[in-house]
Amino acid sequence: KTLCQGIAILGELTNRSLDAIAAVGEQLSTMIFARALAEKGHSVELIDARTFMFTDEQYSSAGPLFDRVAQEATVRILPFIRAEKIVVTQGFIGSTVKGVTTTLGRGGSDYSAAILGAALNAEEIQVWTDVDGVLTADPRIAPAAKKLKVISFREASELAYFGAKVLHPSTILPAVEKNIPVIVLNSKRPQSSGTRIVADPPKSRVAVKSIASKKGITVINIQSSRMLMAYGFLSSIFSVFQRHQTAVDLVSTSEVAVSLTIDSTGRLEEIVADLRGFADVNVYENKAIICVVGEQMRSTAGVADRVFHALDDIPVMMISQGASEINMSLVIDEDAMIESVQRLHREFFEPVPEHDLFEQVDA
Repeated sequence: KTLCQGIAILGELTNRSLDAIAAVGEQLSTMIFARALAEKGHSVELIDARTFMFTDEQYSSAGPLFDRVAQEATVRILPFIRAEKIVVTQGFIGSTVKGVTTTLGRGGSDYSAAILGAALNAEEIQVWTDVDGVLTADPRIAPAAKKLKVISFREASELAYFGAKVLHPSTILPAVEKNIPVIVLNSKRPQSSGTRIVADPPKSRVAVKSIASKKGITVINIQSSRMLMAYGFLSSIFSVFQRHQTAVDLVSTSEVAVSLTIDSTGRLEEIVADLRGFADVNVYENKAIICVVGEQMRSTAGVADRVFHALDDIPVMMISQGASEINMSLVIDEDAMIESVQRLHREFFEPVPEHDLFEQVDA
């Protein structure tokens, strides 16, 4: 209440203030949950995450100080675990070294779990969400989507980055470094076996594991004859995006042109103005990325042929493959995304394959 009154008086709402307000919900929910466990007779310890989840000062999207987190978590949490107490703490929130509340941004609760699991050398990290696990596609787009029993860290990272909503792109990075399995489970259906994400899964007999999709993509085409036989031109391009703090998703190049995609257009006008200082620039909005992912794609012939056969009458504006051997990404018109995902899903996943890689998702 005091925070909100202060904001009302100042007439200014900063990311630092938003973090302080957002953190209250995490504190209240863990307080209620810890009390509920205690009333059920469990030995429980409620620990404020801000006493160990130290971050930088990038409010609303803070970066953890991993070494400091590991040091503090070991001191503040391990003794209670060894005493066989249930430790309840918050995800999503942290604190600067000066004691100012921060948040880790979207997907921050899962990220917190992975950071803490890695810091404590956990046997596994469980992410409880509202779906049965990692699916072959978004079930809202492809109703026949199937649950994957096991996928690799690399596959999960690609899917997370290119639109799969189950995991935040950064979530599994701490687990990868410690080789800790991540299990994605459904809090509404705890009997479901979920999806296991591991460093080295059993070799699959299928090339494609899943299809991710992402709307709201903008394509920027940059063309200049000065690129031909020139060094440093790409550096000039990417320095513009660095200066304007805008991440690039896909990149495709030729001798005289570069095509790339972004999903954040807040600084688009400034970016285009800077790029036009040394090249011709065209911008295409309302595009979508479709990402076909699978570890066995690199050793399986004919995957691209199947993709383009399924999308034979849908124009593809941009193709990116090579940087990742397990990912083929296509840029198409946004209004063709649903139809494209459905066609690709039928091509690669229907009917149910005769092996144990997938499980049908119950309605």
